[in-house]
Amino acid sequence: MFFLDSNLETMLIDHTKSETEVSATRLSFHKSQATKACCFADAMDPRGFFCGKEVRYEAVTLQPLKKFLSIALIINKRRNKRMKKTTLVILSLVGIFCMILSLSPQVVYSDASNQELEQRLERLEKHVGTEEEGSEAGEKSVLDRLTIGGVMAGAYQYQNVSNAPDTSDTGRGGFVFQPELGIALSEYDEIVTKFQFAAGNGLNAVSPFIYTPWGTDLEDDVKDINGRNRDYLLTASYKHTFAFSDGHTLGMTGGLIDSTDYLDENAFANDELTQFMNEVFVNAPVAFLPSYDIGGALEWEYGNFAFKGVVMNVGENDYGRSYNYFGGTVGYTLDTGLGEGNYRVTGGYTTKDFDDPDGESKKYLGSAVLSFDQQLGEILGAWVRFGWQDDDAAVAAKYLYSGGIDISGNLWGREGDNAGVAYAYLNDGNADDIDNSQVFEAYVRFSLLEFLAVTADVQYMKDDYKAGDNPKGFIYGVRGVVEF
Repeated sequence: MFFLDSNLETMLIDHTKSETEVSATRLSFHKSQATKACCFADAMDPRGFFCGKEVRYEAVTLQPLKKFLSIALIINKRRNKRMKKTTLVILSLVGIFCMILSLSPQVVYSDASNQELEQRLERLEKHVGTEEEGSEAGEKSVLDRLTIGGVMAGAYQYQNVSNAPDTSDTGRGGFVFQPELGIALSEYDEIVTKFQFAAGNGLNAVSPFIYTPWGTDLEDDVKDINGRNRDYLLTASYKHTFAFSDGHTLGMTGGLIDSTDYLDENAFANDELTQFMNEVFVNAPVAFLPSYDIGGALEWEYGNFAFKGVVMNVGENDYGRSYNYFGGTVGYTLDTGLGEGNYRVTGGYTTKDFDDPDGESKKYLGSAVLSFDQQLGEILGAWVRFGWQDDDAAVAAKYLYSGGIDISGNLWGREGDNAGVAYAYLNDGNADDIDNSQVFEAYVRFSLLEFLAVTADVQYMKDDYKAGDNPKGFIYGVRGVVEF
């Protein structure tokens, strides 16, 4: 970079032959200084980056240097007698120095190039961050990725029935242990397995009613599941989730699955271990939802909307035949001043592998179910579930009408407690001469510890047949549940 003293500049210019040359020389001189102000950037960073900006190299004209040398020669001629040799040496050195600098690159700053550099740096930081996260994830042990949970439940029920000649008043109990293991392969990938071990069949094995008083899987239910010669293993599946944005995800699951994990959900009537016990208040019987077999599930959520679809192959139905099931749910979540509400429509059908009422041909099953639940403030919640199924095949009920309320323990100052009351009416079946069934249930659940709850339950059931006896009666029960 060359800078000349202002006196020297004046001295040089004063001794040029014409004004035109003086102006041209002054202009070239200042331009040369300006364009070389940052030429040392190349030495500082040979890649072309300096002070966070990108530089562009251009050839620098030698015209200013030529003019400088010519001026020096003019001075030499005019003051030849008086100039000392030392002055000539200095001027020669200055000329050589300027020549070297004249060959240096010119630096041009570009705002656009600066922005591009910043974007590159951001991408580099993200790349480094991703590698660090991957490194940390790789360092996690299997135990860090493993989650273990589950539930243990025991119940005792006593039935007091009438109009059931072959059934006596009796009490039975049952116990279930349902551990669940999960392995998080990544933030978006997981493997989940669920087992169930049971002792006793409770009243389910001796009840005279069509619908079981405790809708869980007991000792006989967890053996030879769906005729697959498999015991205790309920589900084992792999799930991958695509996260497109906040509130927009797509989950895909495959393996041994349970369709009730995806279809016909309800906030207040969907769990036989913590809510209502009777099976008609767990899922709609007219929906014939299969469990614990090979299949795949799709879960798409976008804002307040959700779609869930299930495809399954079931090893064996009540007629000893394998069949395929296809089902889906469309749901919408509504937040109001009263609280959250969920409104869902579920449909399903099967292949033609079910007997007609006369047992002469095979038919398919088809159904549609509405399931709504809505909070009504901090104390109350309400729900309804209406269903229909095609009756070309033999079915116990064509229509379902059910509903109930949930009462929070806030009413009596215990937030962890709750109570529920529900009623269901099912009718127009064509199997076993059944005309209609009615089920009433009420329970109170007390949360004793964070992981322990006890429930007192009472049910009233009645089945009306087109001919013969019409069993009816009360069922009293108590249930204890430990969650971990």
